[in-house]
Amino acid sequence: MTKKYKVFGIGNALVDMEFEVSESFLNDNKVEKGLMTLVERERQVELLNSLDGIQHKRSCGGSAANTIIAGAQLGANNYYSCKVASDETGEFYYKDMKEIGVHSNIENARFDGETGKCMVLITPDADRTMNTFLGITSTYSREEIIPDELVDSEWLYIEGYLVTGPGSKDAAIFARETAQKNDVKVALTFSDPGIVAHFKDGFKEIMGETKLDLIFCNEAEALSFTEKESLEEAMIEMKKYTRAFAITTGPKGAVIWDGSDVTYVLTNKVDAVDTNGAGDLFAGSFLYAITNGYSFGEAGRFACACSSKLVTQFGARLKSDQINAIKAQYLS
Repeated sequence: MTKKYKVFGIGNALVDMEFEVSESFLNDNKVEKGLMTLVERERQVELLNSLDGIQHKRSCGGSAANTIIAGAQLGANNYYSCKVASDETGEFYYKDMKEIGVHSNIENARFDGETGKCMVLITPDADRTMNTFLGITSTYSREEIIPDELVDSEWLYIEGYLVTGPGSKDAAIFARETAQKNDVKVALTFSDPGIVAHFKDGFKEIMGETKLDLIFCNEAEALSFTEKESLEEAMIEMKKYTRAFAITTGPKGAVIWDGSDVTYVLTNKVDAVDTNGAGDLFAGSFLYAITNGYSFGEAGRFACACSSKLVTQFGARLKSDQINAIKAQYLS
């Protein structure tokens, strides 16, 4: 039976505000480089007031949202479960998602409060540092998950950042259990090395006793989760938790395991200016490929091509014509 949606994503709804900053800005303001740090509204306002860097246009985001958006740009019918407030930022988020073609639960479900915002600070080495005020998305719960829509999806995609709150972690567990009971495949992204280090037991709760169908992570996250010294050792350990994985290895490319064979994908050599969203786009383009009949190896090559293009420009998503040009080249 054909499902209505290719991927049902769950995760935070955050409006991204991206800035080019200097290394000294991070040092002077005691911002930990390269990680996602949760902050209170007052701290975010303090940082905003201190900024003198170049600001790029805002966009609706959140890790899983970026992944779901990528699939929609490629032509997939995707769904995103999230939570925004009935403020100007929440209205912006809803309209941006609708314009892209992503279905969601927020059309008639917005709440009193403040929509979450993520400051993305880009340093000259193209590294991204995030300071995030979750706002109302901190109260994300299983109430935001529409079971009928989840069951009518081929894949569930779980954002790793949900592990940080009891309600959102419960929602992830509920979604995973619902999916596994109804023949919906489950993918999880680890999202951030710092989050993996601090919430390892929480990730194992989200995973449950049954192996997941697919895990997305980067090399640092794989080493952190498995507590291994080498990628090869981490790959062996990861197989205890999942039937397949896709591990990105920065400018080197990615390592893909489809359950039987390992494929090493080399990425294009590019001059990176902004790595924000590269992993999210990798996951979105990868899922698009495998849900349209392409092998894991083909999906990995396509996903690496998309991500290597993204890092050459600012912002967490490609334009539709850019991503579809890569699609025409790799998925003919």
